[in-house]
Amino acid sequence: MQVPLKITFRNVSKTPDIEALIGKQTAKLEHVCDHILSCRIAVEKPQEQERTGNPFRVRIGVTVPPKQELVVTREASEGDLHKRLRAMQRQLKRLVDRQHKGVKTDAEPGLGGFVSLLLRKEGYGFIRSLDGRQIYFHRDSLPGGEFDRLEIGTSVHWVEGQVEKRPRATSVRIVDKPGSRTGAS
Repeated sequence: MQVPLKITFRNVSKTPDIEALIGKQTAKLEHVCDHILSCRIAVEKPQEQERTGNPFRVRIGVTVPPKQELVVTREASEGDLHKRLRAMQRQLKRLVDRQHKGVKTDAEPGLGGFVSLLLRKEGYGFIRSLDGRQIYFHRDSLPGGEFDRLEIGTSVHWVEGQVEKRPRATSVRIVDKPGSRTGAS
């Protein structure tokens, strides 16, 4: 994950055992999808009076580029955390399968992926393609000023070339920038 796992507890005692269990179970999500940007889990006890069954509500949110937010929620009486994590694994698997099929919703030329590493001062970075490869790119691969708009997770399309028998992204274009504002110049 690009961003460390975030676990929030509301009206529930936070214990190292619960955190370890959640961390161990969410690590399995990365076996299904290796380009998860972030994962957030909220565990809460909605009612103090509830004494029977499993009184906890769990919400799991996962962000995957480009612009995919997957959410699974379990209300207080709907099974356990393991079932919710398996539901999230199924959602991620379906998403990864769709991405690997290469189905494009627009007529964008080139390959698709997202910025996975950015060394702004040095003027280069790496793109993770949807098939899992790391592709080098240089500041000169983008039109003037576009390199400064990049951040980790920015979706891009590019044309792939070879430099010294290694793949290199050329003609990189920003497709979607996380957190971008409409109408910004």
